[in-house]
Amino acid sequence: MTQLQLDLQLRRRRTRRWQEEAIKGLLFLCALLSIVVTVAIIAVLARESFTFFRSVPVWDFLFGTRWTPLLEPRSFGVLPLLSGTLMIVFGSALIGIPIGLASAIYLSEYASSRVRGIVKPILEVLAGIPTVVYGYFALTFITPLLRVVAPETNIFNAASASIVVGIMVLPMVASLCDDALRAVPDSLRQGAYAVGATQMEVATRVVVPAALSGVMASFVLALSRAVGETMAVTIAAGATPKLTLNPLESIQTMTAFIVNVSLGDTPTGTVEYQTIFAVGALLFCITLVANIAGYRIMRRFREVYE
Repeated sequence: MTQLQLDLQLRRRRTRRWQEEAIKGLLFLCALLSIVVTVAIIAVLARESFTFFRSVPVWDFLFGTRWTPLLEPRSFGVLPLLSGTLMIVFGSALIGIPIGLASAIYLSEYASSRVRGIVKPILEVLAGIPTVVYGYFALTFITPLLRVVAPETNIFNAASASIVVGIMVLPMVASLCDDALRAVPDSLRQGAYAVGATQMEVATRVVVPAALSGVMASFVLALSRAVGETMAVTIAAGATPKLTLNPLESIQTMTAFIVNVSLGDTPTGTVEYQTIFAVGALLFCITLVANIAGYRIMRRFREVYE
């Protein structure tokens, strides 16, 4: 090898090293940007919420049963918004989680490659539909069906909102659960078949427990999506902050309230305006607690295969 070839090889190595360092620096900046944005969001929520709680006691905010921050006499009890949000979350979970898990079991354990190639893209298309379309679908299609069964159903109600949010989170649950189930080694399936297990027993008693970490991760993500859903519940559930367990009545969620107040009619710096940040901070805390709980559950049931 000549001296010229050695010099060219050395230059290529230096160029490659500089490129790797540049890529490493770019990735570090991206990670740093995400951290900075998160810290900025937390700082804004904390600052505005602190100002809000200087005027409104924390106890009255968390445990009050009447939410009328824009009307006289004003009341800042967030329980009606919290109950409406939890009603949507639990209602959508009853629809999206069982159907999504069942769909994943079918795609992973029963469907042929041809059927899987058709069904899974259709499920993924559902995830790409705008949420506002789901809201109007609930208002114009699901609510009339509910009123046929239960005539006392309000035009805006929690049941139709829960149904469409359940449909929205279904593709996420099905896709993530399918990936988790297909990641289970075939040796576990073959071992179960060797001792005489049926296909249903293999799917439900071997594969699903083995993929429990990924399945639980999909559930946590679905619930987080349901907690933060905005447009669909704003259109379908209404804007009536009411402490009720009747899904046929109009309610208001925390995200829907933030949308309604942030339209520009509320003066900046007032207590009414600061309710946006107080409700947002509570929503942030709920999502954070759910994610931490989900992470610990995933660590508890995590399986590692070689």
